[in-house]
Amino acid sequence: MSSLRDFLKVYWPLVMIALGGVLLALILMDPAPPKQVRFAAGPNGGAYHAFAERYKRLLGEQGVDVILIETAGSIDNLRMLEDDDVDVGLVQGGLAKASDANDLRSLGGLFPEPFWVFVRQDVMADDFADLRNSRVSIGGSGSGSRILATQLQAEYGGDWLETTRLDLAGMEAADALIAGEIDAALFTASIQAPYIDRLLNTPHVRVLPFERAPALSRRIQALSAVSLLRGVVDLGEDIPSTDVPLVAPVAQLIVNKELHPAIEAILIDAASQIHSEGTLLAEAGVYPDPDITDLPVSEQARRYYQDGPSFLRRYFSFDVANFLERAWVLAIPLLTLLFPLVRAAPPIYRWRVRRKIYVWYADIRDLERRGRSTEGDQARGKVLEDLERLQAEIGQVEVPLSYTDDLYRLRSHVEFVKQLVCNKNPVKVAG
Repeated sequence: MSSLRDFLKVYWPLVMIALGGVLLALILMDPAPPKQVRFAAGPNGGAYHAFAERYKRLLGEQGVDVILIETAGSIDNLRMLEDDDVDVGLVQGGLAKASDANDLRSLGGLFPEPFWVFVRQDVMADDFADLRNSRVSIGGSGSGSRILATQLQAEYGGDWLETTRLDLAGMEAADALIAGEIDAALFTASIQAPYIDRLLNTPHVRVLPFERAPALSRRIQALSAVSLLRGVVDLGEDIPSTDVPLVAPVAQLIVNKELHPAIEAILIDAASQIHSEGTLLAEAGVYPDPDITDLPVSEQARRYYQDGPSFLRRYFSFDVANFLERAWVLAIPLLTLLFPLVRAAPPIYRWRVRRKIYVWYADIRDLERRGRSTEGDQARGKVLEDLERLQAEIGQVEVPLSYTDDLYRLRSHVEFVKQLVCNKNPVKVAG
């Protein structure tokens, strides 16, 4: 028990330093990632919303709750990101302004969003410009579809009637087109959007081709020329019956630059799982792509695309890996500080234990000096009494077993001094 007390007396400064270091590390290291993320999901029933639900499920498996916020579309998503009303959102490529680079970051391009122009078979139109006098839905005021539609109307020039800018969107616009209430419906959407799939498989509706797609992609930086291959929608029904040239921006995953890097990491993990599969418009492994963005790519995303998931993320759960990644930076200086302290502790411990023994030698020397200089039996008896008392007190000293030789050596030295005092002037015994 005494050994334990001695040990604690020596090592308690180290224990306190270690605890203080851990507390300092917890205070100074990066804050823990949030357990809740706000996701601008676009309109319910749209491709963005469907993808957002997949992100919600995958992040939920990592213990992060994703709150889906329904919006009007890309413009609305971008505005909410700028106002810090959401943490992450899907945004159509080409919509970000130069000033957005100050506060927003991209995690990469995710999938092409063709600019679809669906018309009824009875509408006499072979080119986008032929729709100047038609009833056309181009999406709501908060959608990227509307922005791109008006931009393309300007590119094609001429006078466009107000009826070419109806604000129907999504499934509502698809229903109106199928019912004959409008002549054409314009969408900027993934081929996986439910209303796109529906219109592609509707017999009396066709996709209007952009024969000059390469020229448009040169004039509008956000657009790329893509092709909807013959039969790719339905090989048996030969849908479409010819290759259809299209133009397409690329949807991006945009985050606020203050978003925790750990959340960025699991978002990129989710993006890789969701968008790396091949689609009808892109081969497998093309997306996500950090080079098809109109905003700076975050440092976390850039490292991920170069090196993949971190070592800890490969072998530990999200929470454990994140804690270790945050703690290791301060663990190194903490260990550097503790190493010399730990090395110094054993000598200090040995000195403290032996000090309990050696401290008695001052008394022994004093009693020996008194014993050598005493004259008379009474003074000598007083010294012997003090030596007996000292011997008894030493007998109460507790030291670790490995130091008992020093303790017994001390007791033998006390006995030696007693013999010196006794032999100096031996008491004559009466005969």
